[in-house]
Amino acid sequence: MPKESDETSKEEQNKIDKDDTVETSEEMIRKSSRRNIPSPHRLTPQSSPPRFVSVEELMETAKGVTNLALAHEIVMNSDFQVKPYEPGEGSLEKTVKEIMHKAFWDCLESQLNDDPPSYSHAVTLVGEIKETLLSFLLPGQSRLRGQIEEALDISLIQQEAENRALDINKVAKFIIDMMGTFCAPCRDEDIKQLREITDIVPLFKSIFAVLDKMKIDMANFAVSSLRPHLLQQSVEYERKKFHEFLEKQPNALDFTQKWLQDTADYVTEGGATCTPNSAQLTIHNHAYLRLLKWDHDTESFPETLLMDQGRFQEMQQELEQLALVASVLLIVYNSAGEAISGLPGLMERLKKTIKILLAEMHTPSFNADETFAAVAEKLCVELRGCLAQHGFSPFSSDRENILKGQIVAAKSADNPIRKVIDSRIQMYLLGFLESSAHRCAPALPGGLTPISKELEEIAVKLGRLVTFNKLVYSPFYHKILQDILKQGESLDV
Repeated sequence: MPKESDETSKEEQNKIDKDDTVETSEEMIRKSSRRNIPSPHRLTPQSSPPRFVSVEELMETAKGVTNLALAHEIVMNSDFQVKPYEPGEGSLEKTVKEIMHKAFWDCLESQLNDDPPSYSHAVTLVGEIKETLLSFLLPGQSRLRGQIEEALDISLIQQEAENRALDINKVAKFIIDMMGTFCAPCRDEDIKQLREITDIVPLFKSIFAVLDKMKIDMANFAVSSLRPHLLQQSVEYERKKFHEFLEKQPNALDFTQKWLQDTADYVTEGGATCTPNSAQLTIHNHAYLRLLKWDHDTESFPETLLMDQGRFQEMQQELEQLALVASVLLIVYNSAGEAISGLPGLMERLKKTIKILLAEMHTPSFNADETFAAVAEKLCVELRGCLAQHGFSPFSSDRENILKGQIVAAKSADNPIRKVIDSRIQMYLLGFLESSAHRCAPALPGGLTPISKELEEIAVKLGRLVTFNKLVYSPFYHKILQDILKQGESLDV
């Protein structure tokens, strides 16, 4: 792979630690029939093909976008793993698969029970198992390759079968021994169970099931080995791939341009002051913050961030929940005053209660009125017990009802306390983006102490995501922002 030419970009890039949790799965598909056995699965990634291009260009671009998305996911998501694909329960695909597999295994059993037994299907199975075992080998493992080629010589096995001299149990034992050599330690129990199966058909079915698991293990090992190398080269790779896509789709930056233009207008209307040298950076940082307030149902996401849209949406939902937690806690502590100030463990108990009750706040079934009424009731019960435990007088009914009303009112996005908390969260995140790696993190604004840990985790996640995105797409952003600022200057004149 080519070395990174830009040393500054490399230094920033090395700071990126991939800790998001967006999950991508491998789709595993295999057609089988009475003459085609259940076989290895293959990767079938999804992509949205470009329009208005030739078939050849479409195929080439689709492949590029697929590879780009996969490489990006591996780099940005440290939890990325290949997972086996299973059709949905009750689906037509699952039904057809089960019928075809049953037909094959029934046919194999019928052949083996014939007198004399027929081994045509069994030999086919051994051939496929042999190819799978060979695929596990590294280039330098010539000794093991020789052992597999010799022990699973399909021509010889076919001759033995025709001459009624085939010892299928001996062949199966060799296969299991070789699987035990290749498998990860987590599969040792599976190999042990294989050795205990005596009937040929159940044994071969189980061998294929374990081989499928081993393929997934090997794929995930390859991913973990590939990640450090991908990280080193991913900036240039993603930039190159996007440039190729842009050549085929010249309008592929329309939404990105609108995103930056709208942000520039927002910054200007807000009266933000910045020097010409810092204008681009200011607009750009504000643009990323706007993505944390995005209406994903009605607004088109910038093309340069489509692969991370799910991550931004996840952070957005986490921040909305944290803003509510901080707002409710601020209301409670302002209402109770010194009576509960500084009591050990109380803050965490109240916070945990609120988070549990708000856990489903972004699901369609969430009922805000009922949930916030429950939050108010639970917190008042907690306060009642805490005040009694520490010798304080309980709240009067009127005072408790007022507190409940204030807590329920926090559900509204227009609630003054919630708006203040939300504004301070945005201020903190902006300060985090503006501060360089060599400077201290921004001071935590008032009212955010209860959520400081979670907020810092999100800020770090956002910072890494933004840094990587800037490194990849900086040439495109620079040109767009230059044009926007020039247009603004001409309008001022």
